[in-house]
Amino acid sequence: MGTKKDSAAPSAPADLIYCDKAYSQRSLFLPSGRELVVLRARLVVPADDDEARQFLDARGDFEALSQEG
Repeated sequence: MGTKKDSAAPSAPADLIYCDKAYSQRSLFLPSGRELVVLRARLVVPADDDEARQFLDARGDFEALSQEG
């Protein structure tokens, strides 16, 4: 008899989608110098990107919409 193997591979973290309530296209620069690009009033960042999440959550012109993945 064969043994069952757990075929569930760890999945990549989901992405977070933010809506830019002020602009449909722009670039934002984090304190570390990284650039975040808004296109079509949307910005997608990895869920495990704490720096970007904290930066966007502290701003009043961005709203977290949902998770992808």
